[in-house]
Amino acid sequence: MPSSIYIDFFDKLTFDNRFLQALPGDPETGSHRRQVQNACYSRVRPTPVSRPVLVAYSPDMAALLGWPDDVCRSDEFTQIFAGNRLAKGMEPYATCYGGHQFGHWAGQLGDGRAINLGDVISPAGQRWTLQLKGAGATPYSRSADGLAVLRSSIREFLCSEAMHHLGVPTTRALSVILTGEQVVRDMFYDGNAQLEPGAVVCRVAPSFTRFGHFQIFAARDDLETLKKLVDYTLAVDFADQGTLSITDWFEQVCIATADMIVHWQRVGFVHGVMNTDNLSILGLTIDYGPYGWLENYDPDWTPNTTDAQGRRYRFGNQPGIAYWNLVQLANALYPLINDVQPLQQALTAYSKRFERGYRAMMANKLGLQAFQTDDQALIDDALTLLQRVEADMTLFFRDLAGVATTSDFRQLLCQVSYRNLVDDDLSLVTQWFARYSARLREQALPDDERIALMNATNPQYVLRNYLAQEAIALAEQGDFSRVGELLELLRQPYTEQPGKSHFARKRPEWARHKPGCSMLSCSS
Repeated sequence: MPSSIYIDFFDKLTFDNRFLQALPGDPETGSHRRQVQNACYSRVRPTPVSRPVLVAYSPDMAALLGWPDDVCRSDEFTQIFAGNRLAKGMEPYATCYGGHQFGHWAGQLGDGRAINLGDVISPAGQRWTLQLKGAGATPYSRSADGLAVLRSSIREFLCSEAMHHLGVPTTRALSVILTGEQVVRDMFYDGNAQLEPGAVVCRVAPSFTRFGHFQIFAARDDLETLKKLVDYTLAVDFADQGTLSITDWFEQVCIATADMIVHWQRVGFVHGVMNTDNLSILGLTIDYGPYGWLENYDPDWTPNTTDAQGRRYRFGNQPGIAYWNLVQLANALYPLINDVQPLQQALTAYSKRFERGYRAMMANKLGLQAFQTDDQALIDDALTLLQRVEADMTLFFRDLAGVATTSDFRQLLCQVSYRNLVDDDLSLVTQWFARYSARLREQALPDDERIALMNATNPQYVLRNYLAQEAIALAEQGDFSRVGELLELLRQPYTEQPGKSHFARKRPEWARHKPGCSMLSCSS
């Protein structure tokens, strides 16, 4: 079709940029780095790029926006979501927020390489914020360039969509586009900087508001702006909840966060950098940086090289860190209500919600319809056994559904473990499986129903770290086919797909310590 058709399509989109209208903005313009006071955002334009090329787009996200496939394949789409053009109604801006990073207050952070294009209203009436990541510097970029590289952009694009189809609350991704520019990055901060292909991801969410958006104004004792941001959030982001008090709203944030963390623990996802500026008020997984997926089960594992020593953000610590972050949000809201008790009640609601949700989830992973008190020991011992034998978490729980005998169970563990089992291991294996079998007999759930429950809880396919790295390596050579193949595969993670068994195998030994497969940094 003529390009004018697509220009007309984008110019006729409905935008409702209420964030800019309702909240105070930065009086200064331009992207020069600065401390932004008494303002929720700064207007800034994306940096144009030389040769944008579409790597991939999500048909599922496009469908939610009401955009046909031919629109997403058009040059106009590529130009807009690379940052070269603005459609009518787009009013780009970056937001101001602060945060605790690795437990320490970091002051002003903000959208250092994220630029919101505006809030588009879909034909179904849903509000979606379109946000470019890697589209250039903003006032919040500090010493960085505001750009992103292809490897991190592919990882964010694929994981956002994979998590959605796994049933994990998440921000979404619309597209990833090569810019034609080269970007200097020191992947492991070891002095070995290299040129890498630049890219821009278009992220999509009902809201990108984080805990840190409220923290920055409380830290500056700017209660007027804090109150305006809270009022906007209640009126727009929680409009469907009716009239909420601040404490009722905070309790909803706590509950949504608990539900998100339960899902992370269910699928073996490790965020890697759970700073308060990386937690969403909607309980959405946000900011896919140095994340990773548990392969051999290890609650002490973190994918983040920056976190390697303290392991603050390790898999097993995620529930506690979420609580700690919620406490920091409560501290930011306290000046508006001057009452600790309702905030503490909301935090208690988080703990109760997580505990109930986690127990029910783990019971379902084992094929148990309902958690009973005695099941806690069975669950704990199963996880201890998995860690001892270095069993692949995804494969173990998925394949457990088809195990009927002790012999089958031993064979399963031998197949999914990353080390050879010894006699002491096999003795524990036998003991645990006997208890597990007895518990299954006790609940008397027909096998077909138990298997269906387990297969709906335990995915067949996840975005294994090495699979993402293989797709990145090909894309850096100009071959985007693996990105598309993984995107399609991960749309049905609970369904066995013919000819795709190689995507549901243990991590190969070459990937155990390979950069990008085992450990990652915040460099992107």
